[in-house]
Amino acid sequence: MRFKIFVYAIIISLVSQTCKEEKPIEFKEVTKTTNSNNLVELNIPEAIGNESVSKAINHSISQLVISSLNVNDTNGIEPKTVEESIDLFNNEYAFFKTNFPDSVVPWEAQIDGDVMYQSADVISISMTSYLNTGGAHGNLIISFLNFNSQTGKLLKNEDLFEDYLAFTELAKTYFNEEIADKKDLYFEPDNFKLPENIGFDEEGIILLYNTYEVAPYSSGITEIHIPWEDLQTSLNFL
Repeated sequence: MRFKIFVYAIIISLVSQTCKEEKPIEFKEVTKTTNSNNLVELNIPEAIGNESVSKAINHSISQLVISSLNVNDTNGIEPKTVEESIDLFNNEYAFFKTNFPDSVVPWEAQIDGDVMYQSADVISISMTSYLNTGGAHGNLIISFLNFNSQTGKLLKNEDLFEDYLAFTELAKTYFNEEIADKKDLYFEPDNFKLPENIGFDEEGIILLYNTYEVAPYSSGITEIHIPWEDLQTSLNFL
């Protein structure tokens, strides 16, 4: 009888531990700043739930924020936290004003993040950063981050597809349809390449080309949607 109780105790412990480990990932929006910050507005998703998975996801998000705020190579200084990168951005502006006191354009940075899609296999997050460091206009960049939902590992674009070449051909068709009546606005419209940013939403896949990636600043961002029904045989996930 004692042996049976011992076995049951082990089973219950294992089940309990498994349930704890498989706690689904959720997200909350967090705002980060510092006491000396006057220039940076930051609203980003923070993963909570499975500790190892959420830690991996949050690390990747933080690294993107740190990279986005890293201007002028920051004189070799490499911030390790988001808060350090915020203070460094403010310090860089103070240094700039010391050297160019007549500059009337204040620096600013705004970074926002949204969870575009989440399933048992993949989590897709959009990060939008706008920085103005005194130029003729600010710089808007949208970045997609795709994660393995089970591990929190940041996925490369190639990891998303069973047949990357087949998907490239499919994407090329959609791209050509999108720019058919404005090909003259693009740098090399007949030399197709996939964008750096490929993400998921509830309707399918988004291909996003940032400003200057395939067209001049005046053309803005190029965004192409491919519906799920055209993708099922191409994906490694979903």
